[in-house]
Amino acid sequence: MCRAAARTRVAIVKLEKYRYIVVEGPIGVGKTSLAQRLAHHLNSALLLEKPAENPFLEKFYSDIPRYALPTQLFFLFQRAAQVQGLAQLDMFAQATVSDFLLDKDQLFAGLTLSDAEHELYQQIYRHLQPQAPQPDLVIYLQASPDTLVERVKRRGSTFEKSISEDYLWRLAETYTRFFYQYETAPVMIVNSENLNFVDNQEDFDLLLQRLEQMRGPREYFNRG
Repeated sequence: MCRAAARTRVAIVKLEKYRYIVVEGPIGVGKTSLAQRLAHHLNSALLLEKPAENPFLEKFYSDIPRYALPTQLFFLFQRAAQVQGLAQLDMFAQATVSDFLLDKDQLFAGLTLSDAEHELYQQIYRHLQPQAPQPDLVIYLQASPDTLVERVKRRGSTFEKSISEDYLWRLAETYTRFFYQYETAPVMIVNSENLNFVDNQEDFDLLLQRLEQMRGPREYFNRG
């Protein structure tokens, strides 16, 4: 099969076996852009985080110890409300692509909160009992901390201008540990260092092909 024919075949992949797909990864890795591209390709619903609505976020990046708890609690209530409707997902309804996993709320809480704050957060979490359906697939995007730092600086977001390089390094390491142990849903771990799913159609087609061919609970996609 010629390369053009192969690209045409890949491009029509619809991933019908996945009704709920989550794209995850640390700040700057490109999860929102990929989620948007996937949702457009699959003609699916799109569920995105709304960091701009968090009134504590910009202050958090400037002073993490002081603003970690209100920032975390705002995101907890926001994410719980967003996924509430997903708990009644019908297998015949429109598919959904999201750029966040509810489980990662615990990841950030463990990273940013003091012991006393974390205990309070856990009490609130248990009382709230947020529920979300299990994803059919999680796409975990990886990149080196140096790459994340460069990407965050390049996009120049108002909310992210105060993020320290140390925080991005710790965040990347925390994500790595989290997904090393994650077994709730099948995971495609993607090294995004040399991939551009937004501007490079061939990269996006390759990802679709790998997702369609995925058979095990954990697979890797790395383009050298």
